[in-house]
Amino acid sequence: MDREALYYWVALNRIPGLGKIGRIRLLQAFGSPEAVFQADPDRLEEVEGIRRNTASAIAGHKKDEGIERELDALEKAGIGILTFLDPAYPPLLKTIHDPPIFLYYKGRPSAKDAECLALVGSRSGSSYGIRTTERLARGLAQAGLTVVSGMAVGIDAAAHNGALMAYGRTVAVLGSGLDVIYPRENERLFHRIAESGMVVSEFPLGTLPERQNFPIRNRIISGMSLGVVIVEAASRSGSLITARLALDQGREVFAVPGNVESLKSSGTNSLIKQGAKLVEHVQDILEEIRWSGKGISEGPAPEPAGQVGPPIHLPEEEARIYALLEGRTLQVDEIVRLSGLGISSVLVLLLNLELKGLVKQLPGKFFTLP
Repeated sequence: MDREALYYWVALNRIPGLGKIGRIRLLQAFGSPEAVFQADPDRLEEVEGIRRNTASAIAGHKKDEGIERELDALEKAGIGILTFLDPAYPPLLKTIHDPPIFLYYKGRPSAKDAECLALVGSRSGSSYGIRTTERLARGLAQAGLTVVSGMAVGIDAAAHNGALMAYGRTVAVLGSGLDVIYPRENERLFHRIAESGMVVSEFPLGTLPERQNFPIRNRIISGMSLGVVIVEAASRSGSLITARLALDQGREVFAVPGNVESLKSSGTNSLIKQGAKLVEHVQDILEEIRWSGKGISEGPAPEPAGQVGPPIHLPEEEARIYALLEGRTLQVDEIVRLSGLGISSVLVLLLNLELKGLVKQLPGKFFTLP
């Protein structure tokens, strides 16, 4: 992407009073950030949630030298911008309620990030927790999944290391700017991940790892993943925030059981009581997500009774999803089962249909026709 196009992405991200959902709605309405800035204020106000002062700020935007300096700094540091419209943007992340319009990244984006599994847990992991995490991450990487975590000390670092041991792909999501490596003791790990995988952040350069950044970061960890595995978490651990986010996003939640006398296991053991999938071996995860090694296992897609037929202009797989929803409301897991497609493919197809106004999402990850 050329520098001028990147300028408008950063500029859209900086408009005061414009939140993540508003940015996505503008992108959906106008197709690109540049088109957003070229739009008439009255047209901008037609977009849901865009108020007059926001529309005026966009329409009155003047060339910002601060953005130019940021682009210079990114180029000098070898940091790229992965935009929402880039084919390599993690497709599952697009489906969450409030995806970032772009991610800063160090490393290389990959189509493999369409199918990720997250492993997170305590910063003070026990030897049992570290060994178990490395073993699970190694197995997931060997199976062809991208391992996602937050690069914290303890369980997160073990997850990345396990994937690297298997020469697999791993992605680290930071709660700081990519020029502020945190924690410092993981600087070498940062560079190892960037060499063969990718380190990402939605925070601009210079952003410090402040406490409020981590729940924001955690929604990306869960959002880009098929599921989240929690290994060793106390009852008030930040990892449990990630688990709750995963549930809200319709992702699978897994937990590794631990010593009932250890506070580090109280959170994970509680998750299992509440219905999280108990994990002892990597196969427990692979079976739950129906992983075949090449993607989610496929099956036949039945023809729904009384089908009227989708719009003739739809691509084949979008038409299949549309046909399944005719005359009924289905939860996303049921759509996966009936379509025979993988969860990541189904979520992307549903998003495309939503953008075309052909499908409506209801609370609880249910979908229907308008």
